[in-house]
Amino acid sequence: MNSSKRIDSLNEAFTKNFITSALGFTILCINGAFVYTYFKSQDFQRDPRYVLYIHLVINDMIMLMVSLALQISTYTVSVGFIPCWIMLLVLCLSSSRNTPLNLAGMAAERYIAVCLPLHHIHICTVQRAHALIALIWLVSFIPPLSDILIVLATQPLSVFSRPLPCYPSYVFNTPHHQTLNLVVQVLLFSFVFLTVVITYLQVFVAARAVSGVNRASARNARNTILLHGVQLLFCMLTFISPFINRFLLIAWPQKRTDILFSSFILTNMLPRLLSPLIYGVRDKKFRGYFRMHFCFKCCRVVERRMGGKVGPRRRSIQAIH
Repeated sequence: MNSSKRIDSLNEAFTKNFITSALGFTILCINGAFVYTYFKSQDFQRDPRYVLYIHLVINDMIMLMVSLALQISTYTVSVGFIPCWIMLLVLCLSSSRNTPLNLAGMAAERYIAVCLPLHHIHICTVQRAHALIALIWLVSFIPPLSDILIVLATQPLSVFSRPLPCYPSYVFNTPHHQTLNLVVQVLLFSFVFLTVVITYLQVFVAARAVSGVNRASARNARNTILLHGVQLLFCMLTFISPFINRFLLIAWPQKRTDILFSSFILTNMLPRLLSPLIYGVRDKKFRGYFRMHFCFKCCRVVERRMGGKVGPRRRSIQAIH
């Protein structure tokens, strides 16, 4: 998106920033409603499954806010190295590191709930869910820390004081960074992919072996893990988008800014909406609480307003008769 700063006209820049800001605000409001629903009920806060889910939602909200800040900054000012590195650090942690690992943890929790039901209450606790979240952030922090160490070892200190376009390819542009990023991404997604596939197959076998209520529960868990696989594909869009962008830019170089803008919408913004929304709406318990806190309250507000307007009219009609 940084290159568009020098190519887009004023109207094009305003239109793109308006679209991303409006869409981002909408997504933040929807995800914020899920967060509000979670914290309004103690039942969710006592369940490690929902603890991991709300971490996924909050993580996506952080990633979206930083992405919007970076996208808008490309049309306004060039920031310094340190502020840029901090924003890229948060963006890297929340998008390409935390989310896949969080999905692996959620898939493992569903596997334990179905295949090891007697041990689930002892293995999957809220305290361990919080410990897993802390471990995810710690593991995700190691590659960005390695990036800054590579910069210190290969670049002059003057790089920290000069402004630059805040884009990963500008900040971390050495072959060491490219190799490190490729290795980390391949290992990360391989681990998460294998975790999702193995847990899905195990739960699939368990769903066919049991019957009755347990079979329905296992089937739901299997579908949940399959949904985690779809969410993982959303995460992989961020990983493979640079390669897709490179191919498209070679084919249509005159559409550079439009390609980068469309890629930003499809790979960074829409998954932040679809992933939590599909999961939250699909869960019956969460959907019920969501309706109670928002749909019913909205209906009551509308009824009160309508009642305040209709009431006097009715009374006037009665007085006439």
